[in-house]
Formats: sequence, structure tokens, C-alpha cells
Amino acid sequence: MPDSPTNRELAVVLVSGGMDSCVTAAIARQSYEPAFLHLNYGQRTERRELKAFNEIADVYRVERRLVVNVEHLSRIGGSSLTDRRIDVQPADLGRKEIPTSYVPFRNANILSIAVSWGETLEARKIFIGAVEEDSSGYPDCRQEFYDAFNRVIALGTKPDTRLEIVTPIIHLKKSEIVSKGIELEAPLHLTWSCYQNEDRACGVCDSCALRLRGFRLAGVEDPILYDRKPLH
Repeated sequence: MPDSPTNRELAVVLVSGGMDSCVTAAIARQSYEPAFLHLNYGQRTERRELKAFNEIADVYRVERRLVVNVEHLSRIGGSSLTDRRIDVQPADLGRKEIPTSYVPFRNANILSIAVSWGETLEARKIFIGAVEEDSSGYPDCRQEFYDAFNRVIALGTKPDTRLEIVTPIIHLKKSEIVSKGIELEAPLHLTWSCYQNEDRACGVCDSCALRLRGFRLAGVEDPILYDRKPLH
């Protein structure tokens, strides 16, 4: 894996520790010097996601890292990821309604922090691994949401700030994301996608199901450990 060139424009890269953000980071570093941003928001797998974030950052030798604790999202609740009184729903990849794992307006909170940091760093881009076509139907993963947020950035930052959200995998299927990650030698073995376990992935939540189906359709074995591997 080649070292990242220096003296390039900066980009803030949102890295949750999951596969999508890891592949997005691999794409971002092809053209920009990445600064990695991670949020702890009281999610069930907070410690495991933070571990994945730091391991991915180590592989890519990222010096600029910002980990932000935003406990208000867990205090607000409303999601099975942040409120243990709400069960994580079993995977249903044909579900039409928004699942309980949706964290109300989470990506807007994350992007607001990214814009603040990006403006301070004089970065040019904010990369986020949102996926629209093959996701769980979250409203804040849609292309029009990011188009609108870019207009907010233009209106709410200094006149000389040139900062734009980039969503390089938003129209890809999970299998295409897997293939892109392998093509770019992204450290997919370090990533964590499970919504509820921190040791072995459950294999039965929406995120695990989407990931497992993506690897299967890409014809590649998922390198992480699972309790179960149902076919979807």
C-alpha cells in the first residue's frame, strides 16, 4: 500500500470504522491529504468502532485525527443504536419503512462538526461514505440531503471558505463497494459494521446482512468473524 503523498489539499474524512467509510477514505487519499473525524455518540458498538477507526488511521498513517464525544445523541435517544430499551431489528432487506437503527438527524450533527473542523483546517472537501441505493433507507443518506447541506455550507461559512461534501460511493451497491475496496487495497479486515456486537459480528442485523450480501455478490469472503452467516 503506497504512502500518501504530502503537500496536497486537505480533506476531512468521516470514518466510522465501517466498510463504507473505509473505502471512502481509500478513495479520498488518492487525491487529498486526509484528516480523519470520528464520533462517539453512545452507540452500542462505540468501543469497537473507535478501535476500527484508529486501526484504519494507523494503516493510512493519518496524523490529523479528531474524535468527538457527542453524548446528546444518546440522551435524545429514539434509536435502537443508542437506546437499549429499543431492540435492534433483525435484518429485512426488503423493508420499506425506516428501521429502528436510524439515529435522528445524526449525519447533520456529524457534518456540522466536520464543517467546523474543515473550515479551521482550510480543507477543501468533506468525504462521507453515505450509500443511497443499497442502504437501510435512512433519510440522511440521500443525495438530495447532501446537495442541500452543501448549500448550507456555502451560506454559513466565511466568504473565502471553499468546502464541499463529497459522497463518492453513494450510488454504489454493497458488492461494488467491496470490489472498490479490494481494488484500492483498503484494510477491510479492520472494519466493523455490526450494530449490536463488539466481539463477533451478529450476522443478523441490517448492517451485517447488507455487508454479508455485498461480499457474497462480489465473490469474496468477508474477513471478519460472525456468530451467524445467513444467506440474504
